[in-house]
Amino acid sequence: MIAVAVTTKIGLLLLLLACVLFRFASPLTGAVLLHQNNNNNGGGALARCGGRFPPPTARTATTTVLFMSSKKEEEAQELLEKARMLRKEIAPLEQEKLDAVQEEERKTQEESQIKQEIRERYAALVPILKPDGSTMEERVDFAPRWDDGKSFITVAEANLPLGIILGESEDVVGAISVDEVADGSNGEASGVCPGDLLRACTACKVEMETPTWQLLAGGIGRPKTVRFMYSTDTNPPFEEVMEAVASNRMDPTGRPALLVLERREEVS
Repeated sequence: MIAVAVTTKIGLLLLLLACVLFRFASPLTGAVLLHQNNNNNGGGALARCGGRFPPPTARTATTTVLFMSSKKEEEAQELLEKARMLRKEIAPLEQEKLDAVQEEERKTQEESQIKQEIRERYAALVPILKPDGSTMEERVDFAPRWDDGKSFITVAEANLPLGIILGESEDVVGAISVDEVADGSNGEASGVCPGDLLRACTACKVEMETPTWQLLAGGIGRPKTVRFMYSTDTNPPFEEVMEAVASNRMDPTGRPALLVLERREEVS
């Protein structure tokens, strides 16, 4: 509505300014044409009207033009005053439109900032196993299991044994929670807290690595232990989760287990 009002006012203002320019230029044009008629035709324009009016003299034509010019100037001044008043009316509408645009931009920036903060609260940098067997650190987003916005994602690294007891959460259906953390344990040292939800962890498995030359020779390859991220968001059986955590003992390089945890704010 603001944009329509401003556009209407601006259009009316431009129309008035055009009228001012047209009216201001008309006397001069009329004067030139009238003098040309007098000089070339001896008042021919009026003389050709059946001879009912005597041809005007140069003095009479000049007086008429001056009278018309004065009247036109007054009308032009009136139009300019109306244009000034319109500009005065438009100014608040333009400011209101500008304020509305700035407010919309501010809201958009706030919403974008809130979304970014939420994403950072529920994201973690974890090692991702690639198809070629390499591992790359990537930021992974996790959807919150608590829907009140009072939780966040954190990462803990601890050597086995962790000294923690896991169980099926009573608050979040299908989630795995940390029920207890032993005093002085590796889990306590890494920052694991009772009530944390286990969202993912590193796990190890054995795969058969078969180089091309062995395939050509009909070989079956050799076993290789790979480390990957195991997610609990698919609601796997509890026993499978325990096996995944314990499989970190198989890591040939002895790296600590990495746990992705969702924690309530009041716990931290």
